[in-house]
Amino acid sequence: MAEAKAHEAITFGFQPYNSESDEEYMSPGQEEHFRAILLAWKHSLMEEVDRTVHHMQDDATNFPDPNDRATQESEFSLELRTRDRERKLIKKIDEAIDRLDDHDYGYCEACGVEIGIRRLEARPTATLCIDCKTLDEIREKQRG
Repeated sequence: MAEAKAHEAITFGFQPYNSESDEEYMSPGQEEHFRAILLAWKHSLMEEVDRTVHHMQDDATNFPDPNDRATQESEFSLELRTRDRERKLIKKIDEAIDRLDDHDYGYCEACGVEIGIRRLEARPTATLCIDCKTLDEIREKQRG
């Protein structure tokens, strides 16, 4: 999944950030880079929501055949579940933008260390460093 997010960032026309050797972590240039990625990603998701609404309005037909009606309802249900996941993702994007505004973006919520530029490019909404995320996943598996 992380690879897909990195690919999305590149498809928005963004190249990986090249830090200067003496550049401080989460410099204004880096913050601007991630803000642009997050805003482009949010814009893309919002366009998809609009497309879904129009598609459902345009394609909503009252089929007399129960099988056709069931197929359409199943397709709409799948689209709505996908949009619901995207709605939650938009909320995470907004939270990441808020962290950028507060200059807290890029730091682990659990331990406070730098999350890292490459990890953030792969998953711009990340809130945990790789070590804390790994521990979180181990705990989640143990809980079942």
